[in-house]
Amino acid sequence: MEFSHKSVLLMPAVDGLDIKPGGIYADCTAGGGGHSLEIAKRLGNGTLVCFDRDKEAIEAAKKRLEGYSPVFVNRNFSEIKDALSVLGIDHLDGALMDLGVSSHQLDDPERGFSFHSDAPLDMRMSGEGMSAYDVVNEYPEDKLAEIIFAYGEEKFARGIARGIADARAAAPIKTTGELAEIIKRNVPLKVRKEKNPCRKTFQAIRIEVNGELEALETALDDIFELLSPGGRLSVITFHSLEDRIVKQKFKSLCEGCTCPKDFPVCVCGKKPRAVQITKKPITADEAELAENPRSRSAKLRVIEKI
Repeated sequence: MEFSHKSVLLMPAVDGLDIKPGGIYADCTAGGGGHSLEIAKRLGNGTLVCFDRDKEAIEAAKKRLEGYSPVFVNRNFSEIKDALSVLGIDHLDGALMDLGVSSHQLDDPERGFSFHSDAPLDMRMSGEGMSAYDVVNEYPEDKLAEIIFAYGEEKFARGIARGIADARAAAPIKTTGELAEIIKRNVPLKVRKEKNPCRKTFQAIRIEVNGELEALETALDDIFELLSPGGRLSVITFHSLEDRIVKQKFKSLCEGCTCPKDFPVCVCGKKPRAVQITKKPITADEAELAENPRSRSAKLRVIEKI
């Protein structure tokens, strides 16, 4: 299947970087290369490093960026510090992160991300390591419930986990279709009629399989440390868990004195390390929503290092 991915908030995210020709930039989630291409067009003789843990994404980005000369790195963005060190790069003038699952990963049934088709339970962005099959069939029921509740924000998590445990006791759960049917059987009828009840559980399992939130925490810290003064970080999130992490991290970096208001002078000595470029998150406009419905949940936040 040909790799295709529509870059969400393309221009706002790249505009937010305020690209300086000749600088050093990282696209931490190259995907199909949409954001990377727009960065490369503005970069002149600068350096662009394109990261993605998905080998198919790297190959697609290489094709899309023919005529340019970025460096491609098939690694998780949580490893950016080490990866750049290997390349002899010790700072960045900007970085972009487009989080979550790509359109291609969702649309390719064989990747096992989607509940709309029946395919092997996989969900691995890298194609390596623990899969969704392992999580669904080997995690204890209590841990499954915890993950589905925490990462999917699913209030029927315990019932779904119980349904999974009962089903796998008879035979392993092998496909996305099997899992989807189990989820549907273990939520109230009203929920099944109102909307597809599988989205939250599939999201939770995907996050667990790929260690997405832990990787995000690590990457945000490391990328900010790599930024030169005046360097910017653009981050696009797609669900509340990601956005909460980014929002809180950015707030902490932009926050100054934390002494109680009744203190006559500051004793904490804390000074802001960044400024918010986006006071409120940027979201897709009507034109983009019409062209790409998956952009409806996207939020863009940008900070600049002081």
